[in-house]
Amino acid sequence: MEHEELWFTAILNRLFGGLATALLETLGIHVESPAHPIPNHLAMQILVAGILMVLFWMIRRRLSVDKPGKLQHIMELLVDGLGTQAEEIIGHEGKRFLPLLFTLAVFIFICNVLGIIPTFATPTGQVTVTLGCALVAFCYYNYAGVRHHGLLHYLKTFMGPFVPLFFIMIPIEIVSHLARLLSLSVRLYANMMAGHLVTLVFIGLVPVLVPVVFEGLHIFVAMLQAFIFVLLTMVYLGGAVSEEH
Repeated sequence: MEHEELWFTAILNRLFGGLATALLETLGIHVESPAHPIPNHLAMQILVAGILMVLFWMIRRRLSVDKPGKLQHIMELLVDGLGTQAEEIIGHEGKRFLPLLFTLAVFIFICNVLGIIPTFATPTGQVTVTLGCALVAFCYYNYAGVRHHGLLHYLKTFMGPFVPLFFIMIPIEIVSHLARLLSLSVRLYANMMAGHLVTLVFIGLVPVLVPVVFEGLHIFVAMLQAFIFVLLTMVYLGGAVSEEH
């Protein structure tokens, strides 16, 4: 759900709106409002990317073996937790997928909770954003499968264990893989949108104290949905690089 233009979106449109409009028109994409081609959800994703770069830069500058800071402790716990989970689900080489899994986890979580801050919005409340994240996971696990097995052997996994039934199994496998895009994107979008609407309803009914409880619940759901998204990505990666195929 897009609202009126946010202040950060207005800044981006003022600085880069003309360039964005020219680029979109060059690609043959019609822009309804040439002065405001950058929507709120895209601006919020740019903001999240900027936050992450600054955060990681700060952690990088203060890395210490003897006296690690609080941020370093938190990141180490997150990396260790994701690494252990990846090894359990994907296999002994699961940690080599950790850069993508970690990036998805922190990006989605910050996107999920950004709307709690006044004058900002939750970009994952737009299905195009969650679909973009799902496409990243979808393309990556298929790429990992091709890289691990080779193109021909990976394509053979779509034929199922009983080769004579390949003409039945191939369409089923293709639909199954495409359904993963729907599963990843709609689940995240629906939960973030529902949480936002519930919070707005209670703010309208009881504007004091009660909304704080729901904001806390929203943070928990945001964390849970980021974890589920990454967990499912691990499952798909595990299936793509599995030797049982």
